Amino acid sequence: MRDAIVAIVSGTLFGGGLAFSGMMDPKRVRGFLDIFGEWDPTLAFVMGGAVIVMAIAWALQRRMAAPLFAEAFNLPGTSLIDSKLIGGGVLFGVGWGLAGLCPGPAIAALVIEPASAGIFALSMVGGMVLFRLTGK
Repeated sequence: MRDAIVAIVSGTLFGGGLAFSGMMDPKRVRGFLDIFGEWDPTLAFVMGGAVIVMAIAWALQRRMAAPLFAEAFNLPGTSLIDSKLIGGGVLFGVGWGLAGLCPGPAIAALVIEPASAGIFALSMVGGMVLFRLTGK
C-alpha cells in the first residue's frame, strides 16, 4: 500500500511539474529543437532546474544508508554504452523531435489532449510490445 501511495504522489508531482512548465505542449518542445527558426529556450531552463534538483538528490543519496521507502538503493550502472543504448537514444530523439512528446509528458497529456497524445501513447506501447516479442 505504501508503495502505491509513493507512486501516486510521485506521479502527481511529476505530472504537475510537466503541466506547470508547459512541457506537455509539443509546440514548446519543437520550438526548443528549432534552433534555426523561432527558438524557444524554455526547455533549457526546465532541464537546468532538473539538473540542480538531481545534483542535490545525488549529494543526499551519498549520505544515506538506504532510501526512505525501500530497503536498498537500486542504482543503474553507467559504464555500458552499446549499440542498443545508442540506437534507443537515436530512436527516442527522432520520436521526440517529430511528435514533441516523450513517454512522461505523453502519459500526462492524455488528460489534456487524449486524441493526439493517445496516438503517441498507443504507438509507444506498440513499440514496447514489439521489443518484448522480438527480444532485441
